[in-house]
Amino acid sequence: MRDRLLLLAGASVAFGASLGSGFHFDDYAIFSDPALTSPGGWLRLWGLRQTRPLTYLTYWLNFQAGGTNPLGYHAVNLALHLAAVLLAFECLRRLLPARAAWLAAAIFAIHPLQAESVDYIWGRSMVLASLLCFGSLLAWMSGRPWTAVACFAAALLAKEECAAFPLVLGLLWVLRRQANRLPHKSPWPIAAMLPLSLAAGLRVIYAAAVTSGAQAGTQAGVTPANYALAQGVAILRYLRLLAIPWGFTIDPDIRVPPLWLGALAWAALLALAILAWRRRATWGLWLLAGFVLLLPSSSVFPAADLAADRRMYLPLAAFAAAAAILLSRIRFTAVPMVVFAVLLAASVLRTQTWMSDQALWRDALAHAPQKVRPRIQLARSVSAPEALRLLDEARRLAPNDPAIAVETGRTLLAAGNPAAALGEFGRALALDPRDAGNYNNRGVALAALGQTDAARRDFQRALALSPGLATATENLRKMEGR
Repeated sequence: MRDRLLLLAGASVAFGASLGSGFHFDDYAIFSDPALTSPGGWLRLWGLRQTRPLTYLTYWLNFQAGGTNPLGYHAVNLALHLAAVLLAFECLRRLLPARAAWLAAAIFAIHPLQAESVDYIWGRSMVLASLLCFGSLLAWMSGRPWTAVACFAAALLAKEECAAFPLVLGLLWVLRRQANRLPHKSPWPIAAMLPLSLAAGLRVIYAAAVTSGAQAGTQAGVTPANYALAQGVAILRYLRLLAIPWGFTIDPDIRVPPLWLGALAWAALLALAILAWRRRATWGLWLLAGFVLLLPSSSVFPAADLAADRRMYLPLAAFAAAAAILLSRIRFTAVPMVVFAVLLAASVLRTQTWMSDQALWRDALAHAPQKVRPRIQLARSVSAPEALRLLDEARRLAPNDPAIAVETGRTLLAAGNPAAALGEFGRALALDPRDAGNYNNRGVALAALGQTDAARRDFQRALALSPGLATATENLRKMEGR
């Protein structure tokens, strides 16, 4: 019991301040889905276009219980993380010596790499999926293989990025079979998980293809080959952050590298994986398991963000086990405690950065001064003059980015200058005429100028492109007096 209480206390200290935080970045998109804001909306969360219905169900429950008060959303995120820590520890202590198991669970509980998943409400999907994967692993080791299959199926409904979990379970099955320590002999429950992973992957590909504005697949803005090329560099960055917990940011400046550099990064990772497999050292096999768990998010299926710390949430359990095995070999008992203290302090500092949009995006801008997105996001939380200055800098970096024109228009509209805003929204529409949001934004500016007929037509065009666009629907209702 003492070990568990220490883990819970550490995780609470590391991320507990998030309870006083608000919404950030993609968090606001939660409320753009009409299904989340209606009493019976949870029934509509299970369509083919929704790849994470279980996570969205938790958002729906949050909304029904507390509306848009961020406290409830952060409390659920923190509670899920604490539950994941306990389940991870229950699994690890069945697989590792006692001291190494606790160290691994402690690293998983308090490492600042976890901050993005715990402090960021949008990161809940990975925490929930990991919690269910740990439940699946625990059920499998306890001799309940079909319960393990059911838990994994639920994990895929929370987030599809856990799709490689059966491969790790298969590796564990082989190793425990060789050691004659299997809770059951049949590999079929593990085999039954693989079609579930395939189905989840196909569902994601379909949803990314048919959902307007999706940031993955064909709409990611990067080819599978270039995405794969960048992932070697991204994974090496994750490993560097694991070993040296400093330099975290919500928007890392990872770009598609030259062919030679991308190939060199993958060659280094492949050499490390081969070394881990050939030596058959326990730490090496856990390292290999971490690489496998990263495959769904860090291989060939493209996403607009080439790197994101929250992708490490589940793989960190395996990487933490590898690190803990090595740490437990050190004779000086003070060393693990120093590591624990350093990780805890770094997580507390990282959570403080997540306390406000302004702090979060100023930090991101400091880490990536040549990126456009930190300037756009920071512009939303500062005064109008500073926002316009930031957006002007962004335009010099990317003259043809419609998102800059959109944000400039919103800033001008909020400052009481709808005529200037109309010009910016028109520019955004010229740069991206298939974006329904651009028609909706121009309609808002036209309505503010009293051009109601033109505004109505723009709202109708927006809904023709994206029938589910809630803001355009609401704006049209206002125009028609309903």
